[in-house]
Amino acid sequence: MLDYKLPRYLPSAEELPDSDETPVDNELQELLPGLLKATLLMLWSERMDWFFGIDMGIYSHPDEPPIVPDGFLSLGVERFYDEELRPSYALWDENVVPILALEVVSQTYRKEYSAKKDEYATLGVLYYVIYSSRRRRKPRLEVHKLVNGEYVLQQGNPVWMPEIGLGIGCARGSYGGITREWLYWYDEHQQRYPTPHEQVKIAQQQAQAEAQRAEKLAAKLRELNIDPDRI
Repeated sequence: MLDYKLPRYLPSAEELPDSDETPVDNELQELLPGLLKATLLMLWSERMDWFFGIDMGIYSHPDEPPIVPDGFLSLGVERFYDEELRPSYALWDENVVPILALEVVSQTYRKEYSAKKDEYATLGVLYYVIYSSRRRRKPRLEVHKLVNGEYVLQQGNPVWMPEIGLGIGCARGSYGGITREWLYWYDEHQQRYPTPHEQVKIAQQQAQAEAQRAEKLAAKLRELNIDPDRI
């Protein structure tokens, strides 16, 4: 963690505002990080050492306004520490800088490619991800990695992030009944991890296939005059 010059007495996360209270002006700012978090909740369901925040303030100093990414991921922290859950993310409490920050470019440009980029670099966020659905000539998804204090644009879609053990990329799909381009997590072989809805469909298809195999076996046994219930 960075060596901040902090006051002696610090407020807890519960005493700080949970965001900058700026309403989102694009539904994607909620849906895209929401899908990523929902997938992680299934993918890392047995892990308790990570946290994915959505529209939550990250505080580096109690007297300064927070940085509020659309989404961020921290590793090596408690997923939750009491029933009230986290209202905000105070670095002096967590002692862990988020490893990834996500910004979804909205109708109102918020300096995602300039000032915010510098802020995340100063904070020490290893991966800075920017997604803009309105881009036409440049890639809609940019993944920047912090190298020697400067962000370096990574090539490819998806982009593998070994420090996290995940890749991130964009592809067309369906979520919440909406078919469009979404952000997804990928494995090291560039295979996309299924979303929770897809996981349910896969489980249903597997159960249906198993039931069909069982029925075919029972029918075959009956043809041989063998009682399936006695096997």
